[in-house]
Amino acid sequence: MAHTATVTTIEPGELKQRLADDELTIIDVRTPAEFESVHIRGSYNVPLPLLSEHTHDLADRLGGRVVLVCQSGVRAGQAQDRLSSVGVSSAEVLAGGISAFESAGGTVVRGAQRWAMDRQVRMVAGSLVLAGFVGSKVIHPRVGILAGAIGAGLTYSALSNSCAMAAALSRMPWNRTEVSPTYENTIRSIPVAPQAVTAQAA
Repeated sequence: MAHTATVTTIEPGELKQRLADDELTIIDVRTPAEFESVHIRGSYNVPLPLLSEHTHDLADRLGGRVVLVCQSGVRAGQAQDRLSSVGVSSAEVLAGGISAFESAGGTVVRGAQRWAMDRQVRMVAGSLVLAGFVGSKVIHPRVGILAGAIGAGLTYSALSNSCAMAAALSRMPWNRTEVSPTYENTIRSIPVAPQAVTAQAA
């Protein structure tokens, strides 16, 4: 049976107050392009696929105060579930994601602006469904199969809690950054928290 964890959240206002805490580690699980567009100062970008691949390695570096960030909270919730499955039970998800944090007056760092991944997925999926519908009316009824295929894909995405379209879009030229995240330049760059060192020694 798949492991499921109860999502523990932290409100944007509370995170603002806790940012002065030197022991707080903020992990942003969005794509590098999303992170480059806007992120919380001092946060570490560990995209969800990389976190999923190296969950144990990341867990070995984390202490007791960890906040997981994404665009809306969905991917951060998945990351929390992964970490919980390897014993990190104290990680919290930023409620409402980076957007809510910024709306609450939180200070963010801005770079090259791109659409958030969930917005890109909605745009592409909506455009394909519309194209399938219009095509079925003006070209051939079978073109409508495209709309059905997209609907089936979105249903599977919800059931499996994954998104093949987002994975494909993340590889598009406009979503690429100069430095691609790897284990070495992301997870290894996160300082080992004192609590993690104590736990490893025990």
